[in-house]
Amino acid sequence: MTLDLTPDELLSTTRAVRKRLDLDRPVPRRLIEECVDLATQAPTGRNRQRWHFIVVTERARRREVGDLFRRALAAAEGHPLTGDDVRRMNHAPRSTQGVFDGLRHLTENIHRVPAFVIPAIEGRTDRASAALQSGTWGSILPAAWSFMLAARARGLGTTWTTAQGPLEPELAAILGVPYREVMLAAFIPLAYSIGTDFKPAPRIPRDQVLHWDHW
Repeated sequence: MTLDLTPDELLSTTRAVRKRLDLDRPVPRRLIEECVDLATQAPTGRNRQRWHFIVVTERARRREVGDLFRRALAAAEGHPLTGDDVRRMNHAPRSTQGVFDGLRHLTENIHRVPAFVIPAIEGRTDRASAALQSGTWGSILPAAWSFMLAARARGLGTTWTTAQGPLEPELAAILGVPYREVMLAAFIPLAYSIGTDFKPAPRIPRDQVLHWDHW
């Protein structure tokens, strides 16, 4: 069964779920397959359909991948925050603090998450031009987001992470992925959500992001 959500509700309440993942309830393979079927209806550049989804559910493999998740987070480096970054992050009181609290909870319990979904795409963009990168990423990100929307509609929770980034070659080796030919785009924990009553997130006002005819 799917949740009774309007399209607008589905789009505005598909949240990053970290604390409210049901760590004790297995996710049926059938539901994951349904989500992948919907994901592959997403747009794909030149109809090349180079996408792949690696799903990890086996207990020992999940523990191994979960350990890598923790090590990768510790090794992650991000761009320095700008003043605008900080202003937007703190637009809603306690919003960003909630993100980091949820990330800590997820990290501590990552080995208990019943399924990991790693969307991937054939063709690497290392040192590629912006044009080539946009075409490649534009052929996997819509599919991954469609997967997350389909999961939400089925009472499942997800969160988009790029934790695999710093240790991508090691994760590829664990999963048997040909690293030189296939790029691991994200690392998505998947579980039933505890409750389904998610709400739209507080965001900065529209007039700060919408531009008509010029910047």
